[in-house]
Amino acid sequence: MRVPNSVVLPVGTHVDCCQEQEVAEKTHDIMARITAMLAERKSSLAHFIDNLEGSEEPKFYVDQWERLKEMESCTLTILNLVAVNCMDNHDIQKLETTILEHVKNEELFPEVVRVLPPVYRHVEAAIVDIAQSEEMAGHGMMDLQYLLSKLSQRKHLASLGRELLQDILRYLHCIGLIVWYEEIKHLENTVFLQPTFLITMFKLLVRYRLVQQLESIS
Repeated sequence: MRVPNSVVLPVGTHVDCCQEQEVAEKTHDIMARITAMLAERKSSLAHFIDNLEGSEEPKFYVDQWERLKEMESCTLTILNLVAVNCMDNHDIQKLETTILEHVKNEELFPEVVRVLPPVYRHVEAAIVDIAQSEEMAGHGMMDLQYLLSKLSQRKHLASLGRELLQDILRYLHCIGLIVWYEEIKHLENTVFLQPTFLITMFKLLVRYRLVQQLESIS
């Protein structure tokens, strides 16, 4: 709800636990709830904005007003819910096909028709190769400058500069190939070539009753 022009595909699982009529009813109910939720959000934002604009000292609330107006401009496109049985490979393929059809829809994703320079493909292929190489540490973390030096040693990438590499890394971050937290000062020079490592770490650290578990250790 905080990302401009978001596209959301609701997916309902455990279809195998429902009768056919139930699936239709639940799908209708979920979509109705989503519509109501969006309407309530829009109404609440408008109410908060009106309150700030009507306050006695509106100049004191400029920052809040700007944040609310920014959130108000974030539109959501909700696609039709896809009901699947996760135990059925045919349903999984149906979900995959549906996702690909939506992603290729230029009206939903105008960027899909963007033509990338060849250097983007060369860097992407080189990073995949580096991430899968035996010399790559298990955590998949690499210093940005070191990554640049490794890429510059490859054919077609000898003239690759830091600024261009950063542009390409933003693109690769957006498509999920790598993770690069350029907006975090302590991580701006670190590139995660294997995002799955981060997922594993988060699963270990972000867990229920973690503080109590740690306090119980003598």
